[in-house]
Amino acid sequence: MSTTLPEPIAAYFAAANKHDIDATLAPFSDTAVVLDEGRQRTGLAAIREWIEETTVKYRPSATVTSASEKAGETIVTVRMSGTFPGSPIDIRYAFTLRDRKIARLEIH
Repeated sequence: MSTTLPEPIAAYFAAANKHDIDATLAPFSDTAVVLDEGRQRTGLAAIREWIEETTVKYRPSATVTSASEKAGETIVTVRMSGTFPGSPIDIRYAFTLRDRKIARLEIH
């Protein structure tokens, strides 16, 4: 399925699939917040740590299956594969963009 995503989100997934830490971090704003696995990470240093941790631990690869806009968020569903129990699974990402950067990412 071909899904057109806003540029910062497309850049995030492209870099994450290449396991490129710097490029995965680049679309985030300086004060961005990421909520994943019951934890909140705020700011680029904390988000970099999260990207490094999940990349090493899970070696994830995401295929976007759908995307929609809802209440100011871009909701993206992906088929996630990696080195984790139950792989592959469907995961929902809720992105909030501000000034062409990812300001918030919540992963369900």
